[in-house]
Amino acid sequence: MKDVYMDNAATTQVKKEVVESMIPYFTENYGNPSSIYKKGRNSKKALDESRDLVARTLGATSREIYFTSGGSESDNWAIKGVAFGNKDKGNHIITTKIEHHAVLHTCEYLERNGFNVTYLDVDKYGMINLDDLKNAINDNTILITIMYANNEVGTIQPIKEIGKIAKENNIYFHTDAVQVIGNIEIDVDELGVDLLSLSAHKFYGPKGIGALYIRKGVKLHPYIHGGAQERNRRAGTENVALIVGLAKALELAYEDLESHNKYLIRLRDRLINGIMDRISNVKLNGHIEKRLPGNVNISIEFIEGEALLLSLDMAGIAASSGSACTSGSLDPSHVLLAMGLPHEIAHGSLRLSLGDFNSEEEVDYVIENLTKIVQRLRDMSPLYENVKGDN
Repeated sequence: MKDVYMDNAATTQVKKEVVESMIPYFTENYGNPSSIYKKGRNSKKALDESRDLVARTLGATSREIYFTSGGSESDNWAIKGVAFGNKDKGNHIITTKIEHHAVLHTCEYLERNGFNVTYLDVDKYGMINLDDLKNAINDNTILITIMYANNEVGTIQPIKEIGKIAKENNIYFHTDAVQVIGNIEIDVDELGVDLLSLSAHKFYGPKGIGALYIRKGVKLHPYIHGGAQERNRRAGTENVALIVGLAKALELAYEDLESHNKYLIRLRDRLINGIMDRISNVKLNGHIEKRLPGNVNISIEFIEGEALLLSLDMAGIAASSGSACTSGSLDPSHVLLAMGLPHEIAHGSLRLSLGDFNSEEEVDYVIENLTKIVQRLRDMSPLYENVKGDN
């Protein structure tokens, strides 16, 4: 039995070069970067160089990069920080119904604390309507937070256009870019974003480390109080080893982005076409063209997602039914429901997310096994029996 990992949107394998870059900062260069002696200075140098690399990759300055524990913390800090830091100006926030729960639950928390939130609808592809965004803005709007690309269906939002709208109305704009780093070139000035979240484990780096870009001049509250780390905005001794790993993973991700994307798109299209050709009553979710290169999200009718995932696992295939953060829930995806899918079809959703370590052979193995599994599960389904009977 093969061991096929196709859940790269949930997390990725740490690349060998990344592991090697981190090891010295667990061993000989383990000093606290706030210390003045040599071991501390060595750690501080690595910390500064890593911050510089992240800044260059995003088109930012090093003083605009803040290290966090990952995407969820970055999202929380961006949204709560702007909300509480600007409540003298207004209390209205705009987001979408298909955001990651790190954004949605943060907005719900703020609603319980005196803020008003507008949740924009999306179309059947998971795309927002820019006119809906413009119409939602009022005199009390202080923040727009819209993800760059959806973690479940891969749809890429018109971030540059959103940034322009935000700037014209003097509103801060935050984007959760966790899924796009390593897939799309980023220039924060060109995009017009004021805050941007990223997480290393989505681009072959370690878990537990991320970053938040905060444009110079953005008014927001500090996130953790204590020491003077991260320019007095996020206290706590920096995890130098993981920060070095993040920077190395980011460097590798953008070394040859064009060929990386071509490879993933080739695998993705082979997987989509193979599934569509072999299995009936299947719907591709997300935008057909404006989607992440490695994302395949499908709904298979007359199938329960949980049974499908367990059967795939028995065949050595790791996949998901949507966001990794809600994989333990039996509820259908909030993203698919917001896109207009009925509950019974949303329940049969499957996300296969490809990465650098996948191959055409693995794609063919998934197509072959998925076809057999779907047929076996449908043979046990009374709903499918009725459909066969009608035909």
